[in-house]
Amino acid sequence: MTNTNADNAIAFQGVLGAYSHKACREVYPSLAPLPCQSFEDVFDAVNQGRARLAMIPIENTVAGRVADIHHLLPDSGLYIIGEHFLRVNHCLLGVRGAKLGDIKVVRSHVHALGQCRNFLRRLGVRAEVHADTAGSAKDTAASGERSAAAIASELAAETYGLEILARDIEDASHNTTRFVIMTRTAQRPVVGAGPAITTFVFQVRNVPAALYKAMGGFATNGVNMTKLESYQIGGSFTATQFYADIEGHPDEKNVSLALEELHFFTSKLKILGVYPAHPFRGLETNEPR
Repeated sequence: MTNTNADNAIAFQGVLGAYSHKACREVYPSLAPLPCQSFEDVFDAVNQGRARLAMIPIENTVAGRVADIHHLLPDSGLYIIGEHFLRVNHCLLGVRGAKLGDIKVVRSHVHALGQCRNFLRRLGVRAEVHADTAGSAKDTAASGERSAAAIASELAAETYGLEILARDIEDASHNTTRFVIMTRTAQRPVVGAGPAITTFVFQVRNVPAALYKAMGGFATNGVNMTKLESYQIGGSFTATQFYADIEGHPDEKNVSLALEELHFFTSKLKILGVYPAHPFRGLETNEPR
């Protein structure tokens, strides 16, 4: 999509029919999807005013962290304003008229193939790695091969005119992807309006037990840290950056005290977003503290 009104557009990585496209449709059904080739292209689309929002996958309950995304977020120029949890329901898609017994080869992203390993083994087919799920559906439709199928979403079947030969073929019933919604301007919710999540990155000072001391403030102030991941930066084995999610709003007293204590032990701290917690988390309403 090239002629899209930026105020009415949401960018995502992949092609139409991707799970990121499905997430866009679930959260913002009135916005026009803007497919982009890479995550950098998604960020550029928002920064350059070609889209208002970006839908970015962060992690999956089966595959884990989305590769490279934690390196890209801090320097994206965007802020997180929301999150969405998408249940991943894989489908086996074939061309019109194809039957399950016709299938000899199944194409999809390496993670999708791995998430449907048991189904593929029972089917007795050859797995073929593709760049992404929706792209494999698009290519399968273009090929017209009755012996080839793709693992992708129901939306991909709708988008490329394929038949759903089997539904819910993933091995794990909990298969869920977490997305963050990003834009150019930070938009913090009002304190006490509901449960909030704060996402930030930090680097600890090069002193003994710095990480232990930095985390102590969250424990003593009763702040629940739901995510903490480390990754190397600058090609160094000693320079480590941490990505964290906590429950709470920086303007709440206990969160403010925890972040203040964190400052003492960090050389860098950047808040990437403060946003409403998704109902999937099952959190109770926060009260001002």
